[in-house]
Amino acid sequence: MSGGGSVKELKSKAELDNVCQSGAPVILHFWASWCDASKHMDKVFSHLSIDFPHAHFFRVEAEEQPEVSEAYSVSAVPFFVFFKDGKTVDTLEGADPSGLANKVAKVTGFVNPGEPAAPASLGMAAGPTVLETVKEMLTENGSSQDALKKRLQQLIDSHPVMLFMKGNPEEPKCGFSRQVIDILRDEKVKFGTFDILSDNEVREGLKKYSNWPTFPQLYCKGELLGGCDIAIAMHKSGELKDVFQEHRIDTGSGSGKSGISESTGLSATLSSRLKSLVSSSPVMLFMKGTPDEPKCGFSGKVVEILRQEKVDFGSFDILTDEEVRQGLKVYSNWSSYPQLYIKDELIGGSDIVLEMQKSGELKKVLAEKGIIVQKENLEDRLKNVITSSPVMLFMKGTPDSPRCGFSSKVVNALREEGVSFGSFDILSDEEVRQGLKVYSNWPTFPQLYYKGELIGGCDIVLELRNSGELKSTLSD
Repeated sequence: MSGGGSVKELKSKAELDNVCQSGAPVILHFWASWCDASKHMDKVFSHLSIDFPHAHFFRVEAEEQPEVSEAYSVSAVPFFVFFKDGKTVDTLEGADPSGLANKVAKVTGFVNPGEPAAPASLGMAAGPTVLETVKEMLTENGSSQDALKKRLQQLIDSHPVMLFMKGNPEEPKCGFSRQVIDILRDEKVKFGTFDILSDNEVREGLKKYSNWPTFPQLYCKGELLGGCDIAIAMHKSGELKDVFQEHRIDTGSGSGKSGISESTGLSATLSSRLKSLVSSSPVMLFMKGTPDEPKCGFSGKVVEILRQEKVDFGSFDILTDEEVRQGLKVYSNWSSYPQLYIKDELIGGSDIVLEMQKSGELKKVLAEKGIIVQKENLEDRLKNVITSSPVMLFMKGTPDSPRCGFSSKVVNALREEGVSFGSFDILSDEEVRQGLKVYSNWPTFPQLYYKGELIGGCDIVLELRNSGELKSTLSD
């Protein structure tokens, strides 16, 4: 089987192992049909397969290939894994076209591995097809700050009432956006919308421009009114109607819908069952698999986030009930899984939950909804961190920037064996650093764990590598 300058659909882990045995460069693109960023990056990926015909390019639908996704700890898309000489040598997460082109160039031998992945090296590394594509994407997404501000203001002013939201009015991609849409329809106001999930430049730029870190954002005649909570409060008090009247906002027929649409076409029995399931726990996760055995990386990621937030939650394995699996897509108007609900309100999928955790919005929503967060002692915290990845390395620094020679040696040994691993910088948390010494009864770092069990430190890891036992020890 040869590379041949085309992208192939990966069918199984066995197929990947077979191709990797040839020693030729192999690049995987983990994607999802609902992710626009995946679609954009797939165009670059396809062009790269033409410019580097001697490498193997595979596309992997992450949710449909759980065995492959879990093997490389895929929890977000787009995600890329790079192989050479049968080993994993690099990964890339997110929509970074120039970074992807450079990493492909490195793994195929066109760029010195010691050189940074910078756009400047593309001239030597990539052919004209990918260069043109990368330049187009950089042009689209890399405008100057002045140009971005002008564009944002033009978008804000494009309608007297303008909503920046996740998704569109017919298919909102988060519960908060859905609520504001319902409010505007109830107010019978004509409004424009912009899907911030479709343009990361607008999404990130508007946070700074408006000094408002979350979405949705509602504007009236160019002025920010606020987000979901403010819109709800203004609607209930009648203030929102007054603002619209003061600014002479045109009103239309408005649908006046609120909540999950009742005109779903689902039977009354199924609708009642779905409503009961959604309400069965204050925090409810519809996922593939169970919390202890997730069947896809996206479900696993949401479980991990909820556990990190110390939240008790219920779950339902949609793989066990096709009626629920298909019916909930219609009931919630949300086409993929997992789906997270808090107090009967759809929050969204893995990408939205991850973003909310990073911004602190998830913690805020849980508090506002009266969700009690468990208090975690140090031992529980250490257990959670140790088991956060099948292979977990506690080290000084990070894998790309080790802060001690012993940590660096262990990182190199794992990478040489093609072992995917998580890491924790013990220099960043003194409580973990000191607590782990007692917990493991091991006084020094680095410390390597496999499935929650201590393997050892640098000397043991190197001994296992030299004897050829490291990879088998970490895959039993």
